[in-house]
Amino acid sequence: MDSLALFFRSIFIDNMIFAYYLGMCSFLAVSKNVKTSFGLGIAVTFILTCTLPINYLLETKVFKQGALDWLIGADAAGVDLSFLSFIIFIAVIAAFTQLVEMLVERFSPSLYASLGIFLPLIAVNCAILGGSLFMQQREFPTIGEATIYGLGSGIGWMLAIVGMAAIREKLQYSDVPKPLRGLGITFIVTALMGIAFLSFSGVKM
Repeated sequence: MDSLALFFRSIFIDNMIFAYYLGMCSFLAVSKNVKTSFGLGIAVTFILTCTLPINYLLETKVFKQGALDWLIGADAAGVDLSFLSFIIFIAVIAAFTQLVEMLVERFSPSLYASLGIFLPLIAVNCAILGGSLFMQQREFPTIGEATIYGLGSGIGWMLAIVGMAAIREKLQYSDVPKPLRGLGITFIVTALMGIAFLSFSGVKM
């Protein structure tokens, strides 16, 4: 039950976009088309789901003070490699981003062309890194919870960008005041969606 609560909380309450406004650059740039947004959302979900358990193991078995006891023994009690976590987390994310980029280019050239520079930029997407840093901060007790958090965070980000893309497609046929067309109305809609998602924070999980 706790895992289920964590899963839904990471989607709706701790949503990367609407709760923390992470990953906004690709969110705003790519959310013009539902199909493209869905493809990027799947890529982000895949990378979050794969990298969080790996980074969790690195954090708990290598970086934390005394984490190397299992390898070195009692002599490792004072070893603290936490200063390496930031750069290693990025390296793991970059490796999986490269894998996703090659797969998308191989099996969906049209999606690869649509995403352009924003696909390789997943490696430095603050939402992706934020997932690993939140995992580190919250100190999940098991790798399973870290994986569930990664999956839920990815799905939440995907729902946010697909929802925004669907709204922006409809806005093309709406009479939006000229000064607000483009990013102006997009910022307003994002803020309103963020306020709507705040209503989930009152739900007891």
